[in-house]
Amino acid sequence: MKVLLVGSGGREHAIAWKLKVDDPSLEIICASGNAGMTDVAECIPVKPDDVRGLLGFAERADVDLTVVGPEAPLALGIVDQFRSRGRAIFGPTRAAAEIETSKRFAKTLMLRAGIPTAKASHHTDAADALRAVTALGTPVVIKASGLAAGKGVVIARSTEEAERAIYMMIEDRAFGEAGAEILVEEFMSGEELSLFVLTDATNALPMMAAQDHKRLLDGDIGPNTGGMGAYAPVSIATEAVIGSAMDRIIEPTLSALRTEGRPFTGLLYAGLMLTATGPTVVEFNCRFGDPETEAILPLMTSSLLEPVITIAEGGSVDVSRPVKWSGRYAAATVLAAHGYPDSPRRDDPIRLPAPPAGLYVFHAATTRTEDTGELRTSGGRVFAITGTGDTLEEAVRCSLEYAERVSFDGKQFRRDIAWRDLERSAGAA
Repeated sequence: MKVLLVGSGGREHAIAWKLKVDDPSLEIICASGNAGMTDVAECIPVKPDDVRGLLGFAERADVDLTVVGPEAPLALGIVDQFRSRGRAIFGPTRAAAEIETSKRFAKTLMLRAGIPTAKASHHTDAADALRAVTALGTPVVIKASGLAAGKGVVIARSTEEAERAIYMMIEDRAFGEAGAEILVEEFMSGEELSLFVLTDATNALPMMAAQDHKRLLDGDIGPNTGGMGAYAPVSIATEAVIGSAMDRIIEPTLSALRTEGRPFTGLLYAGLMLTATGPTVVEFNCRFGDPETEAILPLMTSSLLEPVITIAEGGSVDVSRPVKWSGRYAAATVLAAHGYPDSPRRDDPIRLPAPPAGLYVFHAATTRTEDTGELRTSGGRVFAITGTGDTLEEAVRCSLEYAERVSFDGKQFRRDIAWRDLERSAGAA
């Protein structure tokens, strides 16, 4: 079977690795991939946002299945174009992907359907947005409505901070057109969870919940990033919590999207806040999260390939066969380049030691020089280092010990992944 995997980050490396574990006979082709993915796939020089080029390749190579990793090609309608040519593809249509690509659409949908989420208003004028901040009070959340690579959110603790964020997005266009419209949103307190579900638009198969760490620095300080690490399982993601999220959030969202004429197929990612009244939606994404994917997939013992094929071919997910897990723990530590997230430096040489058993090195932004084959950095988040163990402490230690050994100039990483659960564990002891 020939699989085209669209994307080039750590998430895509983890997906390629897992699909190959599920079926070693797979021929996986990554567009455009990275230096680490060559161990499990062939990499081709077609960019993930080159939808026409990807479709042309899929037809010439007679690809059996296409799996889309990042949000950009989904926003460009890659699923619509592949389906129009009768090609099996895993992911939502352009219209359904607006659950992520337009925060305005997502918020309106949720409020109309009675799905628990924070109050918010939409603005294209800075002065109007400031008046909304005054009405809500601080702390307040300022969000770019469009795609901003996971960085378009500011939690403003003061009116002055909110004003800076508003002008940065609307007037200075710090996130381009993604910030031409913003949301001024009620601040919610609680603890966050990332919940993935595999769905055929009606049936939904939940995966293990994870918790990620968005801030650059230990202690959850510093600028927002695309994610500096993640771990799973999470102690607060109890069966009751996940059941509540499925009943109150996932199923009503899928129903509302069907009613809108936008049935969602693929991987729906709910970013949840566990508030005093139960799980509440922070945001939706229309694809696997990064770095949560790198933490979850090494723990998955049932097949990812089977439900992906079923969904891509228009079949129904069998919810009577839940996803199976190893019973172990995983912690993924992201190693980022100098200057990340604002101005990541590229082309720094990398020394990568041989990984020990139970550790997975997922490449995110790496390349090899043509002359010597030397491994070098090529973007912001360079690796996700996933340690596993029989306890969370073991998994974190495994990840951190190896993260310390990887060498490239300007390396940045957090040393407190899973700190909330580790504190809870210490308190219980």
